[in-house]
Amino acid sequence: MSKMKIRKGDEVKVIAGKYKGTEGKVLSVDVDNNRVKVEGVAMRTKHMKPNADNQNGGIVTQEDYIDASNVMISIKGQVTRVGYKDGKDGKKVRIAKKTGEELD
Repeated sequence: MSKMKIRKGDEVKVIAGKYKGTEGKVLSVDVDNNRVKVEGVAMRTKHMKPNADNQNGGIVTQEDYIDASNVMISIKGQVTRVGYKDGKDGKKVRIAKKTGEELD
């Protein structure tokens, strides 16, 4: 199992596929299948039965997963790759390759 460089809460830009050019925040990450869920991207409809949370039920739209290879970290509107370096107190931190600033 490989480690993903994209984490929940990161700002990303879609670089390939139907939603190319769209930016959004990562809502969840599926490390096992190498997929991410980005807000406002890959919307799908789901038919919901009435339940305690949703009294009326009906058709709701929600984000679906897309492959992690189709997104890149976006810093101030500029896409960048992710690297690692030793930060303060000896912990490994993620950095933006283009700007050199820390992501964590």
